[in-house]
Amino acid sequence: MVGTTVYIAGGYGVVGSNIARHIRGIDQEIRIIVAGRNPAKGEVLAGQLGNAETAYLDLSQPDESIDLDGVDLIVAALQDPMDKLLHLAVEKGIAHIGITKLADEITPLMVAVLKSPPKRPIVPLGHSQAGVMMVVAQKVAEQFSRIDSIELAGLFDENDPMGPMTLNDAEGFINRALIRESGRWLWVDATKNTRSIRLSDGTVLEGGPMSLLDVPGLASATGAPNIRFDFIVGPSLGLKSNQQPSQDLYIDIEGILKSGSKEKLRTVVSDPKGQAHLTALGVLLSIERILGTDGLPAASGGIHLPETLLIVDKAIARLEQFGVGISTYAYQEQTIQ
Repeated sequence: MVGTTVYIAGGYGVVGSNIARHIRGIDQEIRIIVAGRNPAKGEVLAGQLGNAETAYLDLSQPDESIDLDGVDLIVAALQDPMDKLLHLAVEKGIAHIGITKLADEITPLMVAVLKSPPKRPIVPLGHSQAGVMMVVAQKVAEQFSRIDSIELAGLFDENDPMGPMTLNDAEGFINRALIRESGRWLWVDATKNTRSIRLSDGTVLEGGPMSLLDVPGLASATGAPNIRFDFIVGPSLGLKSNQQPSQDLYIDIEGILKSGSKEKLRTVVSDPKGQAHLTALGVLLSIERILGTDGLPAASGGIHLPETLLIVDKAIARLEQFGVGISTYAYQEQTIQ
């Protein structure tokens, strides 16, 4: 898109660099700024991307040090504890995507945008892989007339490279978590509310719940009374196939199909290029909708979530185009010893 500038905070990091490459993969005209505290580290990436440059960004410094002139969209691929980039985006009429806020961290954002309604889209992507799981779960849910439970799990392979932001976040992943149980919202101690999850190959792993936005998002989209997301660690499908570690997501939905039969469907989403690649794809889906590079009018201002922003079928087609495997089948739960 000629004349459009995307500013990626943390743009030369593990996730940020994947976002930048995905953008360039679909559009040669978008100007990309990769920003961070050590701009020299991003120069090689900027050269590879073309029509790109580096910028200095230190969120511990005053706002005046952050140059956003001409920027159309900020993608925060790093922690922004004081929401500096968010507030600057609202103030300057710039669209904003953030990928770090969990369910119990969303309140300051909501208060801020209620006070100053944003002129451009503001998209918090505190979802599994920046909205990928949400989109796929919505598509599978279309097969049901009634949904009784949605059990989600994201598997992290320790051999899959992680950036420092994700590594630091991992310490707080298994903490207090929001789940939906029998129609009630519960905040639970994740360490005391674990779940045994049987993978497709029969392997059983213990997972702990996380407060991802997929949980309230799917409750709103489907009305399911029981929903939880669990974080599990173990060898991925890619590693088990003697290839590089993959990022694997498991979506189990149980209820009454539109055909009238009671069924439990399992959907496995697997990206052979790993978690950073898949997270960046989730961000790309929102970028395309915000800018209108998907052939549809650009998204309007206000707060958006993947479930309200994205067109499900187009989003899934884009994921598959980038090599993400998605398979759904009837799942018969075995007794876990």
